Amino acid sequence: MNYHSPSSFEEASAIAAQAGGTTRFLAGGTDVLVQLRADIVTPDDLIDIKHIPGVKEIARTDGGGWRIGVAVAGAEMTECAELCADWPGVVEGMDLIGSTQVQGRATLVGNLCNGSPAADAVPGMIAAGCTVTVTGPEGTREVAVEDIPTGPGKTALAKGELITAVTIPARGENGGDAYLRFIPRTEMDIAVVGCAVNLRLDGDTITEARVSLGAVAPTALLVEEAAQAIIGTTLDDAALDALAAAASAACNPIDDKRGTIEFRTHVAGVLARRAAKIAYARAKGENA
Repeated sequence: MNYHSPSSFEEASAIAAQAGGTTRFLAGGTDVLVQLRADIVTPDDLIDIKHIPGVKEIARTDGGGWRIGVAVAGAEMTECAELCADWPGVVEGMDLIGSTQVQGRATLVGNLCNGSPAADAVPGMIAAGCTVTVTGPEGTREVAVEDIPTGPGKTALAKGELITAVTIPARGENGGDAYLRFIPRTEMDIAVVGCAVNLRLDGDTITEARVSLGAVAPTALLVEEAAQAIIGTTLDDAALDALAAAASAACNPIDDKRGTIEFRTHVAGVLARRAAKIAYARAKGENA
């Protein structure tokens, strides 16, 4: 195995583009190192991007949003009070991953690029409208988070491409988001179903919304029908019923020992209701 420690993303991309075998990037390492130790994969080239300038930074963008470096750990996001106030749902998803020790290393980008349909950080990013900066041999491009996963363990990244930052939009006024998941245990488990809701209000009426589901399809989903079910409403019972029905209808889950198709489909609707209520309360400035 060849170990590389590039000083720039362009250098990292060039190394990956020229590599002939299996390549892995190392930022947090909570997935890559587990795969190595379990003999799931042994990279021919391991590219350590932790030492590239800026990868550990949480910074405001010119437009009032946030730029999260690829090596920013979940624990560092949780400790950023302004980020938590703006986007609690995004931080909640990341904060649910693993143990305290894992939180000190795990990253948003690693959770995204691992390609798990049950990744906790991904629905919150999708609901928030996050984008990622992708650097590769052809240059740099911005990609919506929902367009990165293409299937279990697979992404849309081409050979030599890597994600170099996450951009979260400006929160703006009267907005709120939330992420919830169902797991069989109280902590340190994989989501059987996950749901994130992000919305904005004008008075009591929802004017914008995005709803995302995890662990109910080969990739995390952006469910536009679920968002449309609550836009223009005050999140009354009828709107919640329509939201739950749309969330359940979007599901295409598997049967396994952790949850049946019927169970996952039902729980998706339940979590959509609950997450929407929390996001709505947060948009109104209430504690939730």
